[in-house]
Amino acid sequence: MTDVETEVVIAGAGPTGLTLAYELALAGVETLVLEKLPRRVEQVKGGAIQPRTAELLEMRGLLKPLLRRAMPRDPVGGHFAMLPVPLDCTPWQTRHPYPITIPQWEIEEVLEERAAARGARIRRGAAVDGVENGDGVTVSADGLRVRARHLVACDGGRSTVRKLLGLPFPGRPGTYLAVLADVRLSATSSLVPRRVGHISGLTRQANGYWAMLVPVGGDRYRLTFGREDETEATRDTPVTREEIAAALRAVYGEETVLGEVDNASRFTDATRQVEHYRVGDVLFAGDAAHIHPPLGGQGLNTGVQDAVNLGWKLAATVQGRAPEGLLDTYHAERHPVAAGVLHHTSAQRVLADPRASGDVAALRDIVIDLLRLPDANRHLAGLMSGLSLRYDLAGEHPLTGHRMPDADLLADAGPTRVSALFRAGHAVLLDLAGIVPSGLRLPADVDLVRAGSTTDLGAAALLVRPDGYVCWAADDAATLLPAVARHLATVPTGMYDEGNGHQGTTDRERP
Repeated sequence: MTDVETEVVIAGAGPTGLTLAYELALAGVETLVLEKLPRRVEQVKGGAIQPRTAELLEMRGLLKPLLRRAMPRDPVGGHFAMLPVPLDCTPWQTRHPYPITIPQWEIEEVLEERAAARGARIRRGAAVDGVENGDGVTVSADGLRVRARHLVACDGGRSTVRKLLGLPFPGRPGTYLAVLADVRLSATSSLVPRRVGHISGLTRQANGYWAMLVPVGGDRYRLTFGREDETEATRDTPVTREEIAAALRAVYGEETVLGEVDNASRFTDATRQVEHYRVGDVLFAGDAAHIHPPLGGQGLNTGVQDAVNLGWKLAATVQGRAPEGLLDTYHAERHPVAAGVLHHTSAQRVLADPRASGDVAALRDIVIDLLRLPDANRHLAGLMSGLSLRYDLAGEHPLTGHRMPDADLLADAGPTRVSALFRAGHAVLLDLAGIVPSGLRLPADVDLVRAGSTTDLGAAALLVRPDGYVCWAADDAATLLPAVARHLATVPTGMYDEGNGHQGTTDRERP
């Protein structure tokens, strides 16, 4: 048994675990990721990056390398329940109004490279097989014994960590069983889509099957399918080549011929969520904390957003600079978000069910009509994209708790954007009207930025958390100092102190 010490250990090197590893390493936290698989599986899987996730990745400088790997697709909005009305995200003031399609394994590759470059260690072929939780954690994994301040379980819907701790995973079991496969086609019929457009144009039903075939590039496709009648297969039943070939023939015609099967697995629409995201010194994120029907790419996106919310809070806690109770706000903020995802994906499951009754078909028609109404479309676009998320933070200003849009700014050093201010993972005090006093003492990880904007951002000054959400705003100088003294305590960098020798830098500004 080899003994290892680290500040944080993460179980699972999927998008959630690797995003968290990057966030922690960016903050200077010693981080070890344990992944049971010896090598990355080159699987398209959940490869849709929703607009809010794209914004968060851009804030850290991670989006550009990912976009180089994006699959070609038509510039079309997302969907609700696969209904044939694109969701319009443009009213939400985002630079990324369309989902971005990138194979999941390529997302993982970029995140792993960037996390490792920051100092995170990723150890593959290390399956967690023991957890001791109390006064820190001790994790055993294939001959390793790791001692850490905290363990974060990002090890999927069948989380080993969750099972080792004997934690319940309440919810609803799956109502159907389906197959997800990356395949190569040696011949195609005219029914096979040639480009990635709106999802409603990629789905078909025929001869007792439902299927979705997404072109990935060349002869490669991502195939999702199921049978309208029940089968005797279980989730662990191996997917056979003939099973995939039969589904292709049934839905896309005899002219569609299966070449190779790169990988294949089964999934269900089970809906479950852990009761507590923090249990002692163990925390849960991504599919280890919540699973739901796979509609709208919500799994990957909710997990990455979990990681960005948790990263700065956990780093501040480990480094001894967190206000009392900060780490517990991870559960308080993210548990309701995932509960909402479970709720709306359950509703979508009913509307998208290929075995829908006549009553459900009538309901679908009504919802399609509603989606054509701008206000209804805007509401669901905000819900599915994550752009409408607001955290329940203390404060009277109407911007409190909302995401900060990526507006153009003009600083002394030249033009910039809001997203560029968060590369270091710090909180930002953005002074848009010159009302922040020059002698204001700030904690080390709050950057003061003085800039102008041609866009009305709704306040004269804003304090924005490292995850891009406004935790305080002021409309004029009269309300600035009392409010900023109060609200800097919500940022994990220590308290504002006007005159008794706070150790933070005085008037530290960024161009």
